[in-house]
Amino acid sequence: MFLITILFLDDTKTPLKGPSGAGSTPRRIVHRIVSLDDVKLVKNAMNATINDVMVGVTQAALSRYLNRKYAAKNKKGGGGAAGNNNLPKNIRLRATSFVNLRPYLENEDISETMKSSSDVKLGNLIGYVLFPFTIALREDALEYVRSAKATRKRKKATLEAVYTYFMAKTFNKFFGTKWGSFPTQTTLWFSNVPGPQEEITCFGHQVAYVAPTCYGQPNALMIHVVSYANKINIILSVDEEIVPDPHQLCDDLEESLKLIKDAVIYKGLVDCNVY
Repeated sequence: MFLITILFLDDTKTPLKGPSGAGSTPRRIVHRIVSLDDVKLVKNAMNATINDVMVGVTQAALSRYLNRKYAAKNKKGGGGAAGNNNLPKNIRLRATSFVNLRPYLENEDISETMKSSSDVKLGNLIGYVLFPFTIALREDALEYVRSAKATRKRKKATLEAVYTYFMAKTFNKFFGTKWGSFPTQTTLWFSNVPGPQEEITCFGHQVAYVAPTCYGQPNALMIHVVSYANKINIILSVDEEIVPDPHQLCDDLEESLKLIKDAVIYKGLVDCNVY
């Protein structure tokens, strides 16, 4: 699938799909903070992971955003309404989703770990997978999380991330960074990493939030999710020519999390008294 994608399998041309030269276009970076407790509520109720929940939330948000875009397009042509399902069938929308291949050292001091083991190496050890996002309007909002959980389970059972890591490393070494770059056929980049579990300070100043992102990716949209204390920050890096309303997409992400959380409570999957 990786080789087929590189050769000819492109994503569906949607209002989120950027041109091949998106890596060198100006970017706008925005962010939205949501409650980590809300995400954990859904995670525990559905026996999922935080990553499953955030992928599900993103699928729901992108579906809402694209449905609005197609409604506006159809309205110009004499049809379509915002409350209807205006999404084309069989949309292929994939993310280049990054995977940390290094074991996560939770609650461990890296300096102490290095003293106890000579095998610890610093630096990036990151692969990626081509992660298909389900774009559809669901009556049951929890279906977004269920589909994300099922897809992530399948991806975890493969060696795709290890393969892409060594392929990128090999191409960078022998052919240069151009040949070792990430695929341009996908629609977006997606990354979700845990941040500090407690609030931190920098030179005596308390850090309000953490919002990392990057520039130069060959896609018009990047969604980076990072936790910090009791918050989750969703950071968007967008090509404004393709995504001129990133704050609207942030609204969709926030609203999608609310809908999924409300569905969990409504279905009685969580003890409301405890919550």
